[in-house]
Amino acid sequence: MDRTQELIKQDVANLWHPFTQMKLWPGEPPLVIERGQGNYLYDTEGNRYFDGVSSLWVTVHGHGHPAINQAIMDQVNQLDHSTLLGLTHPKAVELAAELVRVTPGELSKVFYSESGSTAVEIALKIAFQFWQQSGRPEKKTFVALSGAYHGDTLGAVSVGGMELFHQAYGPLLFDVHRLPQPHCRRCPLGLGLPGCDLACAEALNDILDQHGDEVCGLIIEPRVQGAAGMIIQPQGYLSRLAAICREREVLLIADEVATGFGRTGLMFACQLEGVQPDLMALGKGLTGGTLPLAATLASDRVYQAFLGEFDEFKTFFHGHTYTGNPIACAAALANLRIMQEDQVMTRLGQKVQRLSQELRPLRRHPHVAEVRQQGLMVGVELVQDKAADRPYEPGLRMGHRVIMAARNHGVIIRPLGDTVVLMPPLSSSLEEISHLADAVGRAIDEVTGS
Repeated sequence: MDRTQELIKQDVANLWHPFTQMKLWPGEPPLVIERGQGNYLYDTEGNRYFDGVSSLWVTVHGHGHPAINQAIMDQVNQLDHSTLLGLTHPKAVELAAELVRVTPGELSKVFYSESGSTAVEIALKIAFQFWQQSGRPEKKTFVALSGAYHGDTLGAVSVGGMELFHQAYGPLLFDVHRLPQPHCRRCPLGLGLPGCDLACAEALNDILDQHGDEVCGLIIEPRVQGAAGMIIQPQGYLSRLAAICREREVLLIADEVATGFGRTGLMFACQLEGVQPDLMALGKGLTGGTLPLAATLASDRVYQAFLGEFDEFKTFFHGHTYTGNPIACAAALANLRIMQEDQVMTRLGQKVQRLSQELRPLRRHPHVAEVRQQGLMVGVELVQDKAADRPYEPGLRMGHRVIMAARNHGVIIRPLGDTVVLMPPLSSSLEEISHLADAVGRAIDEVTGS
């Protein structure tokens, strides 16, 4: 206990946590996590917790997977780092080939970075420069969804649409055309399925009718808007947008940072509707949750616009010091081998079904407005009055109180406002999934007094 208290004391004195109101931090002592094994995290007091949110949506095969650990150790002993400026190395080459193989469509070129935000930033810059070098210099703006989240660098924040996170930086951002959020329960157009005929997607045509000559790309989190509260797009929405982009000469950028690597039930969310993007951003689960690595994939059509003589200056002038780090690439290759050799995707359907089954009672809960699920991505939205669809006052911090209560039942999860997010590792057993759902249900009962 003395060691834990000393660590917390030093944390409060020196550490600034992401997305955290630090004034409140000392009054809510954090868990000090010092070990991970399998699908569990262990704190300094020896308590064990199921990692119900995959350590912020990254852990794929559990913590400490021996094959990934071994790949990292082997690579450390071989080559720790080498730049990709003017050089290459085997692991960057091998991983690029594997990513081209497993991603949908005709994505044929891979550009590495270190985080989902930078992968998105790169995709935006590539899309912009593509049109500048393709004889269409007027195409300079983007379309994005309301309620979108694409990361925290300035370009990613510009195409993001979450006012709570982004309003403070307004003067620094570029303007974006906004599509209405495809949130069927709270449709911003006041319509409903199926009679709406996906009017929220058809709104893209309206934007392009007015601004089509200037739009270079549409960016979207395919099928699930994650940080918005796990908003699930209606069937056909994604493919409708993709068809409009093809017809109207707009590049489609798929931000699969959160949805990639099996989270939605297929390897990539775009595959749920047979969509082939022009650019794709990957991150989070790319290394199985072990090391920071991201990738931006481009089609050959896009790539060709960057080829030219030296004095034409068509080069993509972008790079990071740790671009394609060999150790991170080795971890990612091991992650993809495990997915193939262990037939992870083949066995995933049963786990998705179990999670849906175990969450069914929550759909009838008097303080749960909606349980939104796509694959192993889940958002449980809490409300004060279900019949009136009236939310709790923000100051009550109901989502936060639920995740704190869940710790008493051996589960770590995270809230997005009053939406409780569940995203267990793909390696979760059926029994662990049942435990997760039960712990969340108990926590909601305790907090809401139901």
